[in-house]
Amino acid sequence: MADSKKDSISNYSDKGVMAGFKEFITRGNMIDMAVGVVMGTAVTTVVTAIVKSFINPLIAMIFGKPDMSKLLAFTVRGATVSFGAIINSLINFVAVAAAVYFFIIVPINKFHNAAKKLTHKNASDAVEAEEAAEEAGITPEDQTIALLTEIRDQLAQANTKSVVPSSTAAVLDDDGMDEHAAIHRG
Repeated sequence: MADSKKDSISNYSDKGVMAGFKEFITRGNMIDMAVGVVMGTAVTTVVTAIVKSFINPLIAMIFGKPDMSKLLAFTVRGATVSFGAIINSLINFVAVAAAVYFFIIVPINKFHNAAKKLTHKNASDAVEAEEAAEEAGITPEDQTIALLTEIRDQLAQANTKSVVPSSTAAVLDDDGMDEHAAIHRG
């Protein structure tokens, strides 16, 4: 349902025919729908192959025929009534539904559940780290300063070979803080 003016049909006609058409074919919903149709066609061929090559032969093993449309059929005054065709359509429907569910839906759901568990684990680890920092009485500002100090120290170790000119070197106080920063902070 289009609630906003941007998605309304009149919005396309207000911009001119070609500009409206260009916006219509390039908007996200249209592209998503096109991708869905293409993927649906691809999935249909897979499901049809599973039904024809796997499920129908199983039905043929059980009932003796893969196609039951000729079973339970009778003709009266030129009109043919075939209960077998109805049963055949129902079996094909159930076979297609089973193929879609077990070969497409179940694997995709397992993938989504694994991704959710991984995302939830990472989020819970971050929450635990924040709670541990709060219990220790460390503020986010203190955590940032500690992290930056650690980064500075590692960079200093990595750059021990290069010499910084004294005119650009920062003068540090006893706490390892730049004097200028200490003046502005304090």
